[in-house]
Amino acid sequence: MKISWTKHRLQLKETFSIAYGSYDFRDSLLVKLSQHNQTGYGECVAINYYGINLAGFELKLKEIQNQLERFAIVTPTEFYIFLSSLQLHSFLRSALDCAYWDLSGKLEGKTFNELNYFSSFGLPQSSFTISIDSVDIQLKKIKESPWQKFKVKCNGLDRNNVFRLLESGKEIALDANASFSPQDCVFLQNHPLSEGFTYIEQPLPVGEYQILNKEGFARWMADEDCQDLSYLERLQPHYSAINIKLMKCGGITPALELIEEAKNHNYKVMIGCMTESSVGISAGIAVASLCDYADLDGANLISNDYAKGSLVEKGILVPSRKPGLGIEMIS
Repeated sequence: MKISWTKHRLQLKETFSIAYGSYDFRDSLLVKLSQHNQTGYGECVAINYYGINLAGFELKLKEIQNQLERFAIVTPTEFYIFLSSLQLHSFLRSALDCAYWDLSGKLEGKTFNELNYFSSFGLPQSSFTISIDSVDIQLKKIKESPWQKFKVKCNGLDRNNVFRLLESGKEIALDANASFSPQDCVFLQNHPLSEGFTYIEQPLPVGEYQILNKEGFARWMADEDCQDLSYLERLQPHYSAINIKLMKCGGITPALELIEEAKNHNYKVMIGCMTESSVGISAGIAVASLCDYADLDGANLISNDYAKGSLVEKGILVPSRKPGLGIEMIS
């Protein structure tokens, strides 16, 4: 098996504003695993609030390149056990794990669903992200969009206007990116209109969730508060849903285990994304049939996608019918 990698800059179609800052691009690291004239692709992106350093990832890949290239082709699960021994950041581990799933399917001539006996039907629709802005502008964007589900970014809670978003007639979720106060959260979980939101994501800074009560009107969803299996038990009194992102948890292989265990704990599960090309989105769509919600609009937000595979059309998830994750380069 051979490994190679390249860096890319993903240009956003418009400035993307969240509570952590505003962005016009994201840098990505594309990882390629090749064997017998087939190539699998995986991706990770530089997210500042996660402290991601792609240059450091490249140095790590050079360090472990010989180990990776000497590794005999086995099942993705066995490969993930090997990856876990290398002490990699979850973002880089995810890129390698997803690339291996893509390569494995291509070598066997089977799609991801065929490899795992998953269904391609009954997939959740994806939400579309609305950046921080005035409620009037956010409502205008929602009403003019052909999508049906939206995740609206907040920077603090505008108690006087937030419920106006529900007047759009479309399905609305809120994403606070940890910008709400404890008082905001008490207000929302005690307010009957909060039931109108599909979910309210990561309201408070990481680890400060104790005031959240999942028995209230607000459907709280954990993002950064839930990193892996070990978090599920302690979050149970507070959150009713979790957002699983492949880069956050380390790839498809751990995501499958996390989804199963979350369901055993009666959580609703969303498969989410960051700003990613179709490489990362194809990997997310692969596990979407196991999830209740999807937020996989990352490739729809960029203007220079360098890959094709599974896609999202006006919120509808369209899995590739090609082997592996169906990923191909277009530039």
